[in-house]
Amino acid sequence: MDLTQWLSSLSAALETDEGVLDEHGVRTVLDLARDAAHEIERPAAPLTTFLVGMAVGRGATLEGAANTATALLLDSNEPPDALAKP
Repeated sequence: MDLTQWLSSLSAALETDEGVLDEHGVRTVLDLARDAAHEIERPAAPLTTFLVGMAVGRGATLEGAANTATALLLDSNEPPDALAKP
């Protein structure tokens, strides 16, 4: 079974047919997982994508939720005083 077949089968089994990922969506999720694994630590990858998926399930767009997560990942590498807000 290839990735496309797997995602279609899983989506049908989970009754999320309306949320089947297109090629751009797959790339977005995989890029987010890679960035979370590299910027935080490996376990952050599936957990980050899970939380983004929950946000999408609650009405956010995949692009918007992924962009929010990516912004937080990039901010997490700033020195602590750079994160402080006046």
